[in-house]
Amino acid sequence: MTLYEALYGQKCRSLIGWFDVGETQLMGPDIVQQEVEKGKVAYELDLPADLEAVHPVFHVSMLRRCVGDPSRVYSVNDIQVTEELDYEEHPVAILDRQIRRLQTKDVASVKVLWRNRNREEMT
Repeated sequence: MTLYEALYGQKCRSLIGWFDVGETQLMGPDIVQQEVEKGKVAYELDLPADLEAVHPVFHVSMLRRCVGDPSRVYSVNDIQVTEELDYEEHPVAILDRQIRRLQTKDVASVKVLWRNRNREEMT
């Protein structure tokens, strides 16, 4: 007795014996169409060349629902994007200053509020 028979109480049928004779008429294009419909549960991302080590296909079970946050929406006119798809951040205000004493020196740090960010994203 095979493990499958022990678990399910019946013999494992191969794909060839999956259907009874005359039960279905799947031929060439129909089989391909069924497989394409099953492939709708995966997404293939068009990743840039520097991310070629990342596998570009993800199953829908790996995706999480995205809940939009209106505070993170910026007007396209407010941000000037370069040809390399970069943009410059400009500081608006220094919100806090701190000096930490290390063993041999003092290290100053500041908390900066940036132009296109909210208070939770200050650095």
